[in-house]
Amino acid sequence: MIEKREFYINGEWVGPRAGRDCEVIDPSTEEACAVISLGGTEDTNAAVAAAKAAFDEWSQTDPETRLGYVKKIREIYLERAEDMSKAISLEMGAPIEMSRASQTTSGTWHIDNFITAFKDFKFLRPLGPHAPNDRIAMEPIGVAGLITPWNWPMNQVALKVIPALLTGCTMVLKPSEVAPLSSIVFAEIVHAAGVPAGVFNMVNGDGMGVGTDLSTHPDVDMISFTGSARAGAAISKAAADTFKRVCLELGGKGANLVFADADEKAVTRGVRHCFNNTGQSCNAPTRMLVERPVYEQAIETAIKIAESTKVASAHQDGNHIGPVVSAAQYEKIQGYIQKGIDEGARLVAGGVGRPEGLNRGYFVRPTVFADVSNDMTIAREEIFGPVLSIMPFDTEEEAVAIANDTIYGLTNYVQSQDGAKRNRLARRLRSGMVEMNGQSRGAGSPFGGTKTSGRAREGGVWGLDEFLEVKAISGWDPAAE
Repeated sequence: MIEKREFYINGEWVGPRAGRDCEVIDPSTEEACAVISLGGTEDTNAAVAAAKAAFDEWSQTDPETRLGYVKKIREIYLERAEDMSKAISLEMGAPIEMSRASQTTSGTWHIDNFITAFKDFKFLRPLGPHAPNDRIAMEPIGVAGLITPWNWPMNQVALKVIPALLTGCTMVLKPSEVAPLSSIVFAEIVHAAGVPAGVFNMVNGDGMGVGTDLSTHPDVDMISFTGSARAGAAISKAAADTFKRVCLELGGKGANLVFADADEKAVTRGVRHCFNNTGQSCNAPTRMLVERPVYEQAIETAIKIAESTKVASAHQDGNHIGPVVSAAQYEKIQGYIQKGIDEGARLVAGGVGRPEGLNRGYFVRPTVFADVSNDMTIAREEIFGPVLSIMPFDTEEEAVAIANDTIYGLTNYVQSQDGAKRNRLARRLRSGMVEMNGQSRGAGSPFGGTKTSGRAREGGVWGLDEFLEVKAISGWDPAAE
């Protein structure tokens, strides 16, 4: 049993002041694999006080100095990559090979992209030739509370911690109590990199405890949160009295528009993307909208992919999907699958219960529903499991209407060989991101959505901007620069 009860505050690992034990459950076995402490208000206050005390000096450091610390974090992160991969696989059930190839490397991907974006970033900018004595200063917002989820732990930690460090903010990280082990490794990396005491702090806790304490704390200037829409709304309300900035990256219900002229791998690609990470991705294309001439063919392809998708322990080598993260998540997904059946969707693959041969662990059958209508629960709500809903459309207009008929607006997808059609759809789909024909967004592209998906923009220069205030200055003396 791993015991990790301490928090990282002011450059040291310290025992909890108001903590209580919390078991971390291995979702592949349903057994406790670690014990952490959930902090209380005293622990949060200590971390915030450390961050506040460190802010003045850290915010005034030369940007190149801050960049040097981030480069050192990257170097040590790579040295600890296997430790990170094992921690993620153990805590949230990502298969170990997927953890090495995707989960852990998402952290270095974002670190690299922020380093690139930072090279040409200007903290002091001219307003324009019409106002030669005006300057726009981009200044760190202050103490940032960073609240991260369990589904892509290092993806989200890197998207928040690294830009906060680069822009001169100090911070308190609260990782998910469901999957805290990887963030403990990350804190060890930051410490080994020599980041000054108080700049980075980490307190484990739950949303009702440390999460609320950070959201309401008068000395926290910003909350950056990734998680559910329900929790995002609660954080926004809790933060309102202190007028702090709130950046939310929330859920999604992505539509994948497959036209009759799509390439032959479009459906296969879409199904696999939906099932990736056992469906536990906010940008998963969980609604597949298929043009009617190829609708039945798409269903047959989806059935083949679902039935050939292997499900096994996260600790087992091989190309398969693992369990979902928890008992609560497993029961929630089972309820959605049953709801789909009850509401009249046509179950063509998978269904309720565990896959054959697995009687322990939070394993879900890769499931496909056909003949789904957009008013069904499985088409409206974020399931966060390996469940795909397929529905037909006849015209481009109908496809757009179905895709946009959702409270979410994170990522939509388009599959067509017609470039003009793709361009039209990319502008008409109401979402923060649109990916087409399987082409991933480029390095430094901002991640974020609209509507109930939140309006954060994480990554690249946009991710740096989120941690900065804009100061307008007149009467600047250019000769003294």
